[in-house]
Amino acid sequence: MGVSLSKAAQWTTFSPDASKLKSSPTNEALLKEILTFVEQIGSQHPQEADFTFEAPLQWSTTVVTSDLKSDYHIRDSTARSHETDSREAPPPPLLTPSTVRVRSLGQLSMLIQAAEDKKLEEVQACLEGNRDFLVKILGPRIASQLLEDGAYADVESLKEDVKDEASEIKARLVALLQNTDTRILRKLLRDFSDAQYDPDFMKVEMDFLQFCSEGDDRLLKSVRYTSDFEFWNGCRAPPWRQAQGEICYVVIESVDTGSLNVTCCTAGVFLNGGGNPEEDGGCIRTSEMYPDLVTLMKRRSSYFALNVVREEPYPPSTQRSRQSASQFHGSRKLEPRWSDLLLSAGGGEEERKPRRSSAEEKKRLEPGTRSKIKAELSVSSSPVRLTSLTKKTSSKATLAELSSETSSESEEEEERPEHRPESDFYLSSEFLQIKKLVKYLKKGDQKVTLLMLCCMLDLDLTQDSCNLAIRDEGGLQFLLNLLDTNEDKCKIGALKILIRMSRCVPIQRSMEDMLGVRSLVNNLDSEVTKVKALAAETIANVANFPRARRTVRQSGGIEKLIKLLDCFLKSQKKSDHSENMEAARCGALALWSCSRSTKNKKAICSAGGIPLLGCLLTSSLESMLIPVVGTLQECASEESSRITIQSKDIIKNLVKNLRSNCTDLQIQCSMALFKCAEDTETRDLVRKYKGLKLLVELLNNTNNKELLAAATGAIWKCSISIENVLIFQNDKVLESLAGLLTAQPEEVLINVAGALTEFLQVPANKAVIRKCDGIKPMIQLLLSTNQALLVNVTKAVGACATDRENMKIIDELDGISLLWSLLQNPNPEVQASAAWAICPCIGNSKDAMRTVLSFQGFGRIPNLLMSTNNEVLASICAVIAKLAKYKNILATLTDLGIVSLLTKLTNTKDDRLRHHLSDAICHCCQFANNTASFGEAGAVEPLVRYMKSEDILVRQSATMALFQLSWDPNNNLTMLSRGAVKRLIPMIGSTLEEVQEAAACCVRNIRMTAMECRKAS
Repeated sequence: MGVSLSKAAQWTTFSPDASKLKSSPTNEALLKEILTFVEQIGSQHPQEADFTFEAPLQWSTTVVTSDLKSDYHIRDSTARSHETDSREAPPPPLLTPSTVRVRSLGQLSMLIQAAEDKKLEEVQACLEGNRDFLVKILGPRIASQLLEDGAYADVESLKEDVKDEASEIKARLVALLQNTDTRILRKLLRDFSDAQYDPDFMKVEMDFLQFCSEGDDRLLKSVRYTSDFEFWNGCRAPPWRQAQGEICYVVIESVDTGSLNVTCCTAGVFLNGGGNPEEDGGCIRTSEMYPDLVTLMKRRSSYFALNVVREEPYPPSTQRSRQSASQFHGSRKLEPRWSDLLLSAGGGEEERKPRRSSAEEKKRLEPGTRSKIKAELSVSSSPVRLTSLTKKTSSKATLAELSSETSSESEEEEERPEHRPESDFYLSSEFLQIKKLVKYLKKGDQKVTLLMLCCMLDLDLTQDSCNLAIRDEGGLQFLLNLLDTNEDKCKIGALKILIRMSRCVPIQRSMEDMLGVRSLVNNLDSEVTKVKALAAETIANVANFPRARRTVRQSGGIEKLIKLLDCFLKSQKKSDHSENMEAARCGALALWSCSRSTKNKKAICSAGGIPLLGCLLTSSLESMLIPVVGTLQECASEESSRITIQSKDIIKNLVKNLRSNCTDLQIQCSMALFKCAEDTETRDLVRKYKGLKLLVELLNNTNNKELLAAATGAIWKCSISIENVLIFQNDKVLESLAGLLTAQPEEVLINVAGALTEFLQVPANKAVIRKCDGIKPMIQLLLSTNQALLVNVTKAVGACATDRENMKIIDELDGISLLWSLLQNPNPEVQASAAWAICPCIGNSKDAMRTVLSFQGFGRIPNLLMSTNNEVLASICAVIAKLAKYKNILATLTDLGIVSLLTKLTNTKDDRLRHHLSDAICHCCQFANNTASFGEAGAVEPLVRYMKSEDILVRQSATMALFQLSWDPNNNLTMLSRGAVKRLIPMIGSTLEEVQEAAACCVRNIRMTAMECRKAS
């Protein structure tokens, strides 16, 4: 309810009622929805209702003690709940004369019930008395997430932080408030359908005014929207503004009166004071309401009123409510009428040029245009399952998406809109034929059924309209019923039809709804091999959404599909070999579809499917190999599957199939190697079986972007091993990768940048990347918005920056400023990788001081030190250690409170963070009184504990930090009392001279302080 109340609710803006809700239909509907929620929460969500608020809600009430039931202890005019104040139960509410305090939604519900016929007034009083009620219920951190630009709090992250039952209940309460918020906003938005001034009519007016702003004798200088984004309902205002009836915001620049800021709403149009509509104080109404835009302009611009013909290009407001939106879409043809309007300023009938051609306008205004564009943008990036050799893998698949972890099956499924047949289809002869076939199919005997099935196979089942018509007439349900009979011929005929129909997405979901997936799984036990093969191929088509895949697993389908593979491998009779091979191929297709779910991957591995799939890799049939390798590469995201793949000589066959002439097979093999090469053993096996050279040869296929992405991904992961990099160097792979940094899709660039990072770990390659001009395109990629690409590119730039000659080029291209700006990126991985890249840039810059001062953004560092990501904290500490070498910078950092922020991090148990944190403290001690400040803040004792770490780097950096802190006598006493001397003595024998000296000097300083204390006593 964060956005509903903070944005959709209409509050008074002038004193003395600045915190009162306006009397409006929107507020009344909002209060009713909240009342319903509060009344029902006790019965529907009892645990959430008993959750104790962070702070009590308090307001002036009309409820008196006589209205309360026996659940309260009443004394005079004060009432308390009988509930005990404990950790398990919320603190009791307190009712005093005219004031009430509640600590849970359950208590709030009971109090609202007591108000009887004044429930709405009580809810309103509660909201007006607690404008920040979300902060009081959930605390400021979570409340700010719910209110931030309409964004919802990350409930999944809250669940990960669950430490006890109370935290779990709090996470569920946040999710409940989010869902309630969405429901309320959607209900408020429904009022648009009855609006007199709707988005469609507004667009007609805008087209007319924009037409009037063209030409030499134009009536207006310019007409534009303040936002280019259009919602599904045609509005351009934010959702909470739409709930108040606002449609869009327009800026009209007239010839004589200047610029006008206009708000279009369901009640008409009015002038606003400008500003950002995303903010509460933006676009405030400053004029009376006008019926439409043209009327407003006539009233506000005398030049416009005198020169425009008074004949309206649209119906008057009294007639609009009786006309449909489609009629207004048709009114776009009124543009010729606009061109005939007489403009006295022009002195004639000069015909104006339309803003858009009729074809362009028709395309733009087509109602389905937005949905088509959205459908094209939401095309699944996962590989399309092949049901035949000629069915190609989707070219829109991206390796980055494919390599990511498959989403959990518990996620809400995306319901795709069902494309219904056109009305003309129901009048066609084909529909009548379908109707007759389904009728005879239902009523005929076995022979008639077989005949009708053969006739249905002649239908064009590639058209969704035919498939939906068969389903709507009851034919789909009958076909599924045939699967439960004992007639194998009927089963085969039905399955052949279902295979073709199941390629239609609505039919897939309908088959699951009709329990057809379970019937298909049951037919995998048939004694007829052909029935099993057809059932498996149908499952391969249907299992394209999570619910169907879950049903296959829960029905035992995974084990049965794997059994099909085993039967083929064990078949001895030559007469059965071809049938068993087809069944195995279909089984592999079905497993490929099912393996897109995480639980199914684990089920395939635990059922012994990986070794059987590995045995099928020896087949020479590409139609068999593609689904087999596809299943293996899907399962390779699981560590248990990768271990099995390594131990069964599967890598050898994957490398062998890279030589195939089939592009689809090469893609799947490369992707499998990409996932498996996360492990050192796999990388060694690829090198052993001469697979590195084959991957390099695939880089020549620059026209096939999907194959290029798969190949570069495999090269990236294989290059993690230095031995492989040395082999790649001989084939000049680095030069080839540098040439792929431009004019490539993002999925290719991500892999290329990752591979370059690994190549640049070899010092000789840093000169090679400079000679082949690879640094400049890398710097340009820092302007990308793809998060995965930014992570890899920043790492590559950081690796380049370790070379001084490369650093000169980075300096010239302003690369350091771009890296520094990425610290503002909200992605923690981007922040960390950018910070790591900045460290060598500071160290190797020719004029490091100038470079550092050019950042002018030290204020970001304190914010980043408050991050919850250890990698971000470690990288920022490393940056601080570099910056602290310059006194001017260190002085600025000290003023920003860097001492207290670093001290707060000292209790970490992460050794990587400990190492860089100690280094940062060591360098920060070299300014003013920072040494004493660190001691007062409590940084000494944790650093002494760091000396117990098993990581030698942590012990070395802690020794250097303790040495700097030992210049303060109070710090020495703390070290002495915590046993630092015992830990420092072994460090005197360190292999690093500076650590030896630091340890010895620190022990000396501690001893000197101790001796002075003894003398003083």
